[in-house]
Amino acid sequence: MRLAIITLLIWTGVQSAMAYEQPEYTVLEETADYEIREYAEHIVAEVNVDGDKNGSGNSAFRILAAYIFGANVGKEEMNMTAPVETRRAEENSYTYAFMMERRYTLDTLPEPIDERIRIVKRPSRVMAVRSYSGSWREANYRSNLAVLMEALSEDGLEFRGEPILARYDSPFTLWFIKRNEVMIELLPGEA
Repeated sequence: MRLAIITLLIWTGVQSAMAYEQPEYTVLEETADYEIREYAEHIVAEVNVDGDKNGSGNSAFRILAAYIFGANVGKEEMNMTAPVETRRAEENSYTYAFMMERRYTLDTLPEPIDERIRIVKRPSRVMAVRSYSGSWREANYRSNLAVLMEALSEDGLEFRGEPILARYDSPFTLWFIKRNEVMIELLPGEA
């Protein structure tokens, strides 16, 4: 009976993660420690929130979720996408982002009511990405970030900007099947 319940929970978690629209990308190279991906241009809704990464995440998620669930001009409900991205903005501030569905353009996307939300069109970019499972604890993120940075250094690849934590699953997904990624943009010509 326990095996059946565990199997059902795993299947449900995998199915729910697969149901969300995700950014389009092409894998350019794979190593033991990371992939190099070229991401297609896409639009995100993002917000800056002060505080530590864990505490600010709940506030940011509520702000962005309200927007896609109808707190916008026109009260249009949109579908959830994955991943939820987090990156440091300043010393005590983080930027959180939801990708917008591909069916929208800057002209057709509903305008947010909350003035803290920015709609940003991200250009195509090349990212080094390390995938890992497990909890969203800071120690897990930092450990995988360290592996990524060391591998990029050993391979002589240069990067720019702040690292991004990408979370694909809900908080209710079992920790050992959660899909997480740490990513950073490579300088042009590095791939």
